[in-house]
Amino acid sequence: MTAPDGPDGPNGSTRRMPTVDPADGAPHPPGPGAGPAAHTPVPTLEQGGGRAGRFWSARRVPAALLALVLLGAAGLLLYDIAAVRTGQSAMQWRRSLADGLAERRLDDVWVLVGAGVAAAIGLWLLLLALTPGLRDLLPMRRDRAGVRAGLDRTAAALVLRDRAVEVPGVQSVRVRMGRNRAKVRAVSHFRELDDVRNDLDTVLATAVRELGLAKPPGLSVQVHRPAKKG
Repeated sequence: MTAPDGPDGPNGSTRRMPTVDPADGAPHPPGPGAGPAAHTPVPTLEQGGGRAGRFWSARRVPAALLALVLLGAAGLLLYDIAAVRTGQSAMQWRRSLADGLAERRLDDVWVLVGAGVAAAIGLWLLLLALTPGLRDLLPMRRDRAGVRAGLDRTAAALVLRDRAVEVPGVQSVRVRMGRNRAKVRAVSHFRELDDVRNDLDTVLATAVRELGLAKPPGLSVQVHRPAKKG
Protein backbone atom coordinates (compact mmCIF):
# COMPACT_ATOMS: atom_id res chain seq x y z
CA MET A 1 0.00 0.00 0.00
CA THR A 2 1.10 3.51 -0.62
CA ALA A 3 0.71 6.39 1.77
CA PRO A 4 -1.93 8.94 0.85
CA ASP A 5 -0.83 12.19 -0.67
CA GLY A 6 -0.35 14.87 1.92
CA PRO A 7 -0.99 18.58 1.54
CA ASP A 8 2.67 19.29 0.95
CA GLY A 9 3.21 16.95 -1.97
CA PRO A 10 2.87 13.38 -3.11
CA ASN A 11 3.24 10.71 -0.43
CA GLY A 12 3.30 13.38 2.23
CA SER A 13 6.79 14.62 1.27
CA THR A 14 7.68 18.32 1.39
CA ARG A 15 8.32 19.88 -2.00
CA ARG A 16 10.11 23.24 -2.37
CA MET A 17 8.30 25.79 -4.44
CA PRO A 18 10.23 27.72 -7.09
CA THR A 19 11.29 31.22 -6.14
CA VAL A 20 10.72 34.38 -8.15
CA ASP A 21 13.55 36.72 -8.95
CA PRO A 22 12.33 40.30 -8.35
CA ALA A 23 14.57 41.51 -11.17
CA ASP A 24 12.90 39.70 -14.08
CA GLY A 25 9.91 38.01 -12.47
CA ALA A 26 10.95 34.57 -13.77
CA PRO A 27 10.73 31.61 -11.40
CA HIS A 28 13.97 29.92 -10.47
CA PRO A 29 14.38 26.65 -8.63
CA PRO A 30 15.85 26.96 -5.15
CA GLY A 31 19.56 26.48 -4.97
CA PRO A 32 21.19 23.71 -3.02
CA GLY A 33 21.38 24.30 0.71
CA ALA A 34 18.69 26.98 0.60
CA GLY A 35 16.84 27.25 3.84
CA PRO A 36 16.21 29.46 6.85
CA ALA A 37 19.80 29.10 8.00
CA ALA A 38 21.31 29.96 4.63
CA HIS A 39 22.66 33.51 4.53
CA THR A 40 25.32 35.56 2.85
CA PRO A 41 28.36 35.94 5.11
CA VAL A 42 29.54 39.45 5.89
CA PRO A 43 32.82 40.13 4.02
CA THR A 44 35.62 40.66 6.46
CA LEU A 45 39.26 41.59 6.23
CA GLU A 46 42.14 39.99 7.99
CA GLN A 47 43.08 41.44 11.36
CA GLY A 48 44.84 44.69 10.62
CA GLY A 49 44.97 43.98 6.89
CA GLY A 50 42.61 46.70 5.71
CA ARG A 51 44.00 49.95 4.44
CA ALA A 52 42.80 52.84 6.55
CA GLY A 53 43.76 56.22 5.17
CA ARG A 54 43.21 59.52 6.88
CA PHE A 55 39.78 61.09 6.98
CA TRP A 56 39.27 63.96 4.53
CA SER A 57 37.85 67.24 5.72
CA ALA A 58 34.90 68.71 3.86
CA ARG A 59 36.55 72.18 3.88
CA ARG A 60 33.13 73.79 4.04
CA VAL A 61 34.25 77.18 5.40
CA PRO A 62 36.99 77.89 2.81
CA ALA A 63 34.76 76.60 0.00
CA ALA A 64 31.85 78.77 1.15
CA LEU A 65 34.04 81.88 1.46
CA LEU A 66 35.57 81.35 -1.98
CA ALA A 67 32.16 80.77 -3.52
CA LEU A 68 30.76 83.95 -1.94
CA VAL A 69 33.72 86.05 -3.14
CA LEU A 70 33.51 84.69 -6.69
CA LEU A 71 29.73 85.06 -6.74
CA GLY A 72 29.91 88.67 -5.57
CA ALA A 73 32.68 89.62 -8.01
CA ALA A 74 30.98 87.89 -10.96
CA GLY A 75 27.61 89.45 -10.12
CA LEU A 76 29.07 92.94 -9.85
CA LEU A 77 30.97 92.57 -13.11
CA LEU A 78 27.96 91.23 -14.99
CA TYR A 79 25.80 94.07 -13.64
CA ASP A 80 28.30 96.66 -14.81
CA ILE A 81 28.57 95.06 -18.25
CA ALA A 82 24.79 94.97 -18.58
CA ALA A 83 24.60 98.63 -17.53
CA VAL A 84 27.15 99.60 -20.20
CA ARG A 85 25.18 97.66 -22.83
CA THR A 86 22.08 99.66 -21.97
CA GLY A 87 23.88 102.95 -22.57
CA GLN A 88 24.99 103.81 -19.04
CA SER A 89 28.58 104.61 -18.13
CA ALA A 90 30.80 102.01 -16.51
CA MET A 91 31.31 102.07 -12.77
CA GLN A 92 34.15 104.11 -11.37
CA TRP A 93 35.98 101.08 -9.94
CA ARG A 94 36.14 99.38 -13.33
CA ARG A 95 37.40 102.52 -15.09
CA SER A 96 40.03 103.05 -12.42
CA LEU A 97 41.10 99.41 -12.59
CA ALA A 98 41.37 99.47 -16.38
CA ASP A 99 43.34 102.74 -16.33
CA GLY A 100 45.65 101.47 -13.61
CA LEU A 101 46.38 98.22 -15.44
CA ALA A 102 47.04 100.12 -18.64
CA GLU A 103 49.44 102.60 -17.05
CA ARG A 104 51.39 100.42 -14.60
CA ARG A 105 54.33 98.32 -15.75
CA LEU A 106 54.76 94.66 -14.89
CA ASP A 107 57.66 95.45 -12.56
CA ASP A 108 55.59 97.94 -10.57
CA VAL A 109 55.56 97.30 -6.82
CA TRP A 110 51.78 97.14 -6.49
CA VAL A 111 51.50 94.80 -9.46
CA LEU A 112 54.04 92.47 -7.91
CA VAL A 113 52.31 92.66 -4.53
CA GLY A 114 48.94 91.86 -6.09
CA ALA A 115 50.39 88.97 -8.05
CA GLY A 116 52.06 87.62 -4.91
CA VAL A 117 48.84 87.79 -2.92
CA ALA A 118 46.89 86.05 -5.69
CA ALA A 119 49.56 83.34 -5.95
CA ALA A 120 49.57 82.82 -2.18
CA ILE A 121 45.79 82.46 -2.09
CA GLY A 122 45.92 80.02 -5.00
CA LEU A 123 48.60 77.91 -3.31
CA TRP A 124 46.59 77.91 -0.07
CA LEU A 125 43.50 76.68 -1.90
CA LEU A 126 45.51 73.98 -3.68
CA LEU A 127 46.96 72.88 -0.35
CA LEU A 128 43.48 72.62 1.13
CA ALA A 129 42.27 70.64 -1.87
CA LEU A 130 45.16 68.15 -1.90
CA THR A 131 45.56 67.48 1.85
CA PRO A 132 43.16 65.41 3.98
CA GLY A 133 42.96 67.65 7.02
CA LEU A 134 41.34 66.42 10.26
CA ARG A 135 44.73 65.96 11.88
CA ASP A 136 43.14 65.36 15.29
CA LEU A 137 41.36 62.22 14.06
CA LEU A 138 43.52 59.08 14.00
CA PRO A 139 42.26 56.34 11.63
CA MET A 140 41.67 52.99 13.30
CA ARG A 141 42.45 49.57 11.91
CA ARG A 142 39.85 48.24 9.47
CA ASP A 143 38.75 44.72 10.39
CA ARG A 144 35.52 44.77 8.35
CA ALA A 145 34.97 45.84 4.79
CA GLY A 146 32.99 49.05 4.41
CA VAL A 147 33.44 50.12 8.05
CA ARG A 148 35.75 52.99 9.01
CA ALA A 149 36.42 54.37 12.46
CA GLY A 150 38.61 57.05 13.93
CA LEU A 151 39.89 57.98 17.38
CA ASP A 152 40.38 61.52 18.56
CA ARG A 153 43.95 62.28 19.60
CA THR A 154 42.79 63.78 22.89
CA ALA A 155 40.89 60.61 23.75
CA ALA A 156 43.90 58.47 22.84
CA ALA A 157 46.11 60.61 25.08
CA LEU A 158 43.66 60.20 27.98
CA VAL A 159 43.73 56.43 27.58
CA LEU A 160 47.52 56.36 27.68
CA ARG A 161 47.59 58.68 30.67
CA ASP A 162 45.13 56.52 32.61
CA ARG A 163 47.23 53.44 31.90
CA ALA A 164 50.44 55.20 32.90
CA VAL A 165 49.21 56.42 36.29
CA GLU A 166 48.46 52.80 37.25
CA VAL A 167 52.17 51.98 37.22
CA PRO A 168 53.59 51.88 40.77
CA GLY A 169 55.77 54.86 41.52
CA VAL A 170 54.14 57.23 39.02
CA GLN A 171 52.88 60.43 40.61
CA SER A 172 51.68 62.34 37.53
CA VAL A 173 51.76 61.93 33.77
CA ARG A 174 51.48 64.25 30.79
CA VAL A 175 50.82 62.75 27.37
CA ARG A 176 51.15 64.61 24.10
CA MET A 177 49.65 62.53 21.30
CA GLY A 178 50.83 63.18 17.77
CA ARG A 179 50.05 61.44 14.51
CA ASN A 180 53.36 59.54 14.50
CA ARG A 181 54.61 59.68 18.09
CA ALA A 182 53.22 59.81 21.61
CA LYS A 183 55.38 61.76 24.07
CA VAL A 184 54.92 60.71 27.69
CA ARG A 185 56.39 62.73 30.57
CA ALA A 186 56.02 61.05 33.95
CA VAL A 187 56.95 62.12 37.45
CA SER A 188 57.97 59.34 39.85
CA HIS A 189 58.16 59.98 43.58
CA PHE A 190 59.52 56.55 44.57
CA ARG A 191 61.14 53.49 43.00
CA GLU A 192 64.12 53.58 40.69
CA LEU A 193 63.59 55.66 37.57
CA ASP A 194 64.83 52.88 35.29
CA ASP A 195 62.34 50.41 36.76
CA VAL A 196 59.49 52.87 36.37
CA ARG A 197 60.52 53.62 32.79
CA ASN A 198 60.66 49.93 31.89
CA ASP A 199 57.21 49.34 33.35
CA LEU A 200 55.85 52.36 31.49
CA ASP A 201 57.32 51.11 28.21
CA THR A 202 55.63 47.74 28.65
CA VAL A 203 52.26 49.10 29.79
CA LEU A 204 52.07 51.85 27.19
CA ALA A 205 53.15 49.57 24.34
CA THR A 206 50.26 47.27 25.22
CA ALA A 207 47.88 50.22 25.49
CA VAL A 208 48.91 51.52 22.06
CA ARG A 209 48.21 48.12 20.50
CA GLU A 210 44.82 47.98 22.20
CA LEU A 211 43.84 51.35 20.73
CA GLY A 212 43.44 49.57 17.39
CA LEU A 213 45.03 52.33 15.32
CA ALA A 214 45.89 51.64 11.70
CA LYS A 215 49.33 53.19 12.21
CA PRO A 216 50.37 52.82 15.86
CA PRO A 217 52.46 55.81 16.97
CA GLY A 218 55.91 55.44 18.43
CA LEU A 219 56.52 56.01 22.13
CA SER A 220 58.83 58.52 23.75
CA VAL A 221 58.86 58.01 27.53
CA GLN A 222 60.71 60.24 29.99
CA VAL A 223 60.64 59.81 33.78
CA HIS A 224 62.05 62.26 36.28
CA ARG A 225 61.75 63.17 39.94
CA PRO A 226 59.40 65.89 41.14
CA ALA A 227 60.88 69.34 41.49
CA LYS A 228 62.15 70.20 44.92
CA LYS A 229 60.16 72.81 46.77
CA GLY A 230 61.91 75.84 48.11
